Amino acid sequence: MHTDPEGDLYDRIVTPYDIRGRFRAELDPGLAYRAGAAFTELTGAAAIAVAHDARTSSPPLADAFAQGVLDQGADVLDAGLGSTDYLHYVSGLLDVPGAMITAGRAPAPYNGIRLCRAGAVGLDEGTGMEPLRRRLRGPRPPLTTDRPGSVLPARVLADYAGHLRALVDLSDIRPLKVVVDAGNGTAGLTAPLVLGHPSIELVPLHFELDGAFPCRGPDLADVSGLREAVRESGADVGLAFDGDGDRLLAVDERGAVVPPAAVIALVAGRELARRPGAAVVHDLVTATSAIDAIKEAGGIPVRSRVGPAAIKALMAEQDAAFGGAHCGHYYFRDVWYADTGMLAALHLLAELGDSGSELSELAARHDRYASSGAIDVPVTDPPAALQRVVRHFAADGTALDHLDGVTGELADGSWFNVRAPGTGPVVRVNVEAGTVAAMGRLRDRVVDVVLSDGR
Repeated sequence: MHTDPEGDLYDRIVTPYDIRGRFRAELDPGLAYRAGAAFTELTGAAAIAVAHDARTSSPPLADAFAQGVLDQGADVLDAGLGSTDYLHYVSGLLDVPGAMITAGRAPAPYNGIRLCRAGAVGLDEGTGMEPLRRRLRGPRPPLTTDRPGSVLPARVLADYAGHLRALVDLSDIRPLKVVVDAGNGTAGLTAPLVLGHPSIELVPLHFELDGAFPCRGPDLADVSGLREAVRESGADVGLAFDGDGDRLLAVDERGAVVPPAAVIALVAGRELARRPGAAVVHDLVTATSAIDAIKEAGGIPVRSRVGPAAIKALMAEQDAAFGGAHCGHYYFRDVWYADTGMLAALHLLAELGDSGSELSELAARHDRYASSGAIDVPVTDPPAALQRVVRHFAADGTALDHLDGVTGELADGSWFNVRAPGTGPVVRVNVEAGTVAAMGRLRDRVVDVVLSDGR
């Protein structure tokens, strides 16, 4: 664990957003124990909630993390098996810091630890990950008390489901057939509790919890099975969730993927109907069509850096009703500004069930621009690559800002963003324009500039 010929282990596995690595080879129970102790010291909390996903390595990591908490004299609130948004619910409900043992959408051999402060407040680079990284480099921490904490039950899945269901009125929706692909992840546990309703015919796909993810990967990269099941069953909509059950991907009645921008637009419209004139936070690579929809619904769009902690913090600052990320994460004031794909799914079903339109029609209203999606470009020096982009585009008068990486807006309304995601020697490029051809030209130009001094 302590020798790492490939570089500094802790710089690799302690990302800007979480702790994540290959089980045993990089993240083992010993490291999880030290993370539990360090997190307890960092927060100074008297109690910490701990939950875990369905990966086979999650229970031993959860037990080790919990022991690190206990040995520092704090109590562990045992939330048990669940999704990441369930852990955020527990943290918000009980106003305690929380730890979720999950690798999210990473492959089955990986695992990780996601952390939040009391009230589901995000923890990332700049708000606590750096001291955690320093502490993990050290030896096993000593016991700080001769009175270890206690393990207390906090398994409130039914309360979590009830809270989400109470936020969306499905009482008058038309009957809907809904295929749900849980991908063998924790949505197989939570989806029936949250989405079950007399007007909804649930068609389950891969609901069996299996941390090896035998049917599809946990990252939503391949939803061909869901698309086929929707078409074959004549369903109105298909919903897929990632490995830890908090990220949502929807497909329409034809089996076509619904762009996250359209989901943001539809959910924002519903939240703004409840809270007219409220702020809606979006990350800076969210499609313009979603921002247009927020304005059209009377909301105030507020631009954020990429990442859950940044979005949640800005939502709290602005008292925002809703927040959306380009990658399919959706954040709600009513869930302590945390992200929950399950609540977004409820809103999507309510919007579809209240209308006489097909989902493809609803989505088409909010798919007005051509987008490249995220493109990871390998580079040896990400900061130098960003500087090349700044020099090149500043020279021709492009308006630039540096909220997160570098964003450029051209005179015709097209834009690009290049940023270093902190996940290795790459930069991430996003481009949008009014037409596919214009998007392609700008995308190629940006990538050429990124690579202009070599990889």
